Amino acid sequence: MKRFLQLIIVSVVVGLICLFISHKFTAKDHSKNGEKIYVYNWGEYIDPSLIKKFQKETGIEVIYETFDSNEAMEAKIRNGGTHYDVAFPSEYTVQKLKRQNMLLPINHDNVPNIKNLDPDYMNMSFDKNNRYSLPYFFGTVGIIYNKKAYPNDNFNSWNQLYNKKYNNDILLVDGAREVIGLALNKLGYSLNDKNSQHLEKAERDLRHLGPNVKGVVGDEITMMLEQHEANIAVVWSGVAAPMVQGSDEFDYVVPKEGSNLWFDNMVIPKTAQNKAGAYKFMNFLLDAQNSKQNTEWVGYATPNKAARHLLPDEVKNDERFYPSQESQENLEVYRDLGKETLSEYNERFLNFKMSLK
Repeated sequence: MKRFLQLIIVSVVVGLICLFISHKFTAKDHSKNGEKIYVYNWGEYIDPSLIKKFQKETGIEVIYETFDSNEAMEAKIRNGGTHYDVAFPSEYTVQKLKRQNMLLPINHDNVPNIKNLDPDYMNMSFDKNNRYSLPYFFGTVGIIYNKKAYPNDNFNSWNQLYNKKYNNDILLVDGAREVIGLALNKLGYSLNDKNSQHLEKAERDLRHLGPNVKGVVGDEITMMLEQHEANIAVVWSGVAAPMVQGSDEFDYVVPKEGSNLWFDNMVIPKTAQNKAGAYKFMNFLLDAQNSKQNTEWVGYATPNKAARHLLPDEVKNDERFYPSQESQENLEVYRDLGKETLSEYNERFLNFKMSLK
């Protein structure tokens, strides 16, 4: 009888444990079926703590993925394997996605923090009235150099890079439009030039730069400069900003012939499954305090006027990274060149890279 009662007690306890475990896993599964948004962004392009903060404030789980080129991002959105709710294309890709009918119009009433954006960075040529996109970060393409290695040089012209004294001491970003673009600017042509003869001249001109080029590189460009493997580089302003503002060893210049003024933007793909969540996420990122925090973490210039006011004076007043309206007159925004011309840019850039070997 005692043994029988023990078995009953054990059975009851086991049953209660199983019921508890079952309830626990059911609850866990239920949480997994809660609201989600799918976000597709460049790598290292948002403060991870902000994602956690958004999830805590809204209860919306963020499924976050990254891409390393506009072309890769565009292809994945077009293929539709993942229904992204928010994506972050550059300006010429916004233009392309619009043309291909792959974006939803943005209802500005659903993003009240749009009021924080600086009008100077709204209503750009690639998306008039910001019908399909809102600016996220912006910047320029220019030259960073080691002032201690070249104390008497100012690099205020693309021509400066061609001086033989910089033999094997220049790094270039691995981007066709940036590198072909510097030659186009040097020759007095537009960054959006479609003339094959002009593009051929740009490629030939880059061959003269070749002996000075140590390498065409990606993310390692910062490390190579800091370790003095090279003393000059053509970079995006956001790469230069932490190095320039963090020490007096480097300086950053946008050459006088002109350069690129680029914008990365927030959009809602047409295949988005959670439009309400997308609006909440964009509005969250445009909050002044959140945008300030994100700007300090990412290092690029913010188009968020309210956030910029909160930045340290030495950052928000630095015209190397927040160019004046007068300076911007000499800058160009990339436009969608069309598949054929873009292929020519890429082919000529590849020819140049191969000539370096």
